[in-house]
Amino acid sequence: MLNRTSINRRRGRSLALLAFMLGVSALAGARGELARAAETSVDRMPPQLETRFALSALPPALRDRATVYLLEPGNGYQLSRQGSSGVACLVERTAWELADFRNDIYIPLCYDAAGTRTYLQVIMDTAALRAQGKSAAQVHAEIARRFRDKTYKVPEKPGVSYMVAPVMRTVGPPDMKVHTMVMPHLMYYAPGVTNSDIGAAPDLAQPDSLRYPFIDQQGIPEQSYIIHMVGDAEKAKILASEKQLIEDLCAYRKLLCLEHKQH
Repeated sequence: MLNRTSINRRRGRSLALLAFMLGVSALAGARGELARAAETSVDRMPPQLETRFALSALPPALRDRATVYLLEPGNGYQLSRQGSSGVACLVERTAWELADFRNDIYIPLCYDAAGTRTYLQVIMDTAALRAQGKSAAQVHAEIARRFRDKTYKVPEKPGVSYMVAPVMRTVGPPDMKVHTMVMPHLMYYAPGVTNSDIGAAPDLAQPDSLRYPFIDQQGIPEQSYIIHMVGDAEKAKILASEKQLIEDLCAYRKLLCLEHKQH
């Protein structure tokens, strides 16, 4: 027959074991959270490489006078170089229209003066909200709200976003999953315009159909563009002239290598 002292000892051991198991479970949960955070945390690119990558979105003749913003993941985009042409460039790392945050989005792009005053602000605010710890759902809701209440304006006149970089990694054809791809193109502002409006019928599974202008709606009708791909000869010229940048990006992060196809 067990005496009271033995019972209390057993209860003590059971409580200690329970506390230990709870502690192990909490630690595992914390490690899981840290692992998930690491998978989606945005890394800071080496400033010189990020600058070159951002400016590669522009034709070479336009680069010297362009403004450049670099991303500080804990704060958002910071002015690195003030230009004089009204064109501003950066590497977009958070696409607000995607359902989840990722750490493998790299979209070098530049806006002319009209786009810098409007669409560029959306990208910069998205990065700032992410840096503040907002979730992907919260950021999406906030950006959509700002479009609805007209906090964000669309360009008041025609303009262009330059995206002729040799490499980018984002959602793209043929399956609209994340790819590292060669797709230099220009984007002309077309808020509210649809493919039907311009008679376009792009077929993502048929690359030849994308040689002609089509509409890309990025999350919301106000953020729609006419996409115009560069020709094969110009694409080859871009790849040849940017060979060193392509190699440096690949050395920096393997998923930016052109042969990388992981989604």
